[in-house]
Amino acid sequence: MAAVHPKFRAAAVQAAPVFLDLDASIEKAISLIAEAASNGAQLVAFGETWLPGYPWQIWLDSPAWAMQFTQRYHDNSLVYGSPEAERLMQAAKKHSIMVVMGLSEKRGGSLYMGQWVIDQEGRTVGQRRKLKPTFVERAVFGEGDGTDLMVWTTSLGRIGALCCWEHLQPLSKYAMYAQDEQVHIAAWPSFSIYRGAANALGAEVNLAATRTYSVEGQCFVLAPCSVVSKEMVDVLCGEDPVKRKLLLQGGGFSAVLGPDGRLLHDPLPEDEEGIVYADINLGEISLAKATADPAGHYSRPDVTRLLLDRTAHDRVVITGQQAPICGEVEPGGAAQNGNLYESVIRSNAT
Repeated sequence: MAAVHPKFRAAAVQAAPVFLDLDASIEKAISLIAEAASNGAQLVAFGETWLPGYPWQIWLDSPAWAMQFTQRYHDNSLVYGSPEAERLMQAAKKHSIMVVMGLSEKRGGSLYMGQWVIDQEGRTVGQRRKLKPTFVERAVFGEGDGTDLMVWTTSLGRIGALCCWEHLQPLSKYAMYAQDEQVHIAAWPSFSIYRGAANALGAEVNLAATRTYSVEGQCFVLAPCSVVSKEMVDVLCGEDPVKRKLLLQGGGFSAVLGPDGRLLHDPLPEDEEGIVYADINLGEISLAKATADPAGHYSRPDVTRLLLDRTAHDRVVITGQQAPICGEVEPGGAAQNGNLYESVIRSNAT
């Protein structure tokens, strides 16, 4: 019997959040989720740290100046298992659509650049953290570990996700390719800072990285790319003419690419909010893989191999019988792991 390959419509969001306002941003996200579902999408993806917005302040001035936004950013970052997180899960279930949300994840006193995959029943498929925050991002966010380089089996195929410049990390990419990834979420914040400067932060380089991923991995790529709104510029730049030249409105370049690197839709203008859609047929992957499967017939394991360490790097490991610990239990942790104490102190989301 011939294999049956899922066919579905996918959606990549190109929009700004309500900056530094978690509740309002979730409300906007739910509206976008409903819009995508009403247009027939079964999968919708959001950009990097869409909740509560990418912290552009770290690129605009000194760390001391950016500290004025720190408490507000922490207070509006998402905690798994919270009522705010539950609203997103219920929206996915209500509209029968898989959601991949980019977020600033708050865990205790630390933040992480997270991606959360929620299925059509409102259940968590996976939660991951960016392995290495890029450059000044390390002033805000902690790191993920080997458990985050994961591809999940779902009703829509084998789905994986990376953030931003993780797409410039060859070994991390290869680890994903080797897991037979079929649909990849490449989450980007916006390409609207340092325009014209000699750097690799612009659209040209990063769109090339997205396209390279689709061709190297022979997979479909959803690349949601957020927009910098006028309100965001006003909050972060005020009337400072220098800052207003550094951070511009727009920067949205959301895309959905096929396994041969083709753009599968008409693009939106970079300063326009909306959603881009593409119809995906996973059967087309076979055509690309037949030519060059980098982790299969086109590999040379006798010459080069990759070691992927999936060890969870817990900050605290408790052994033996312990008294109950007061603290936060990760969503589903006790039920899934059968160990309340471990679920309380684990630093990495299940």
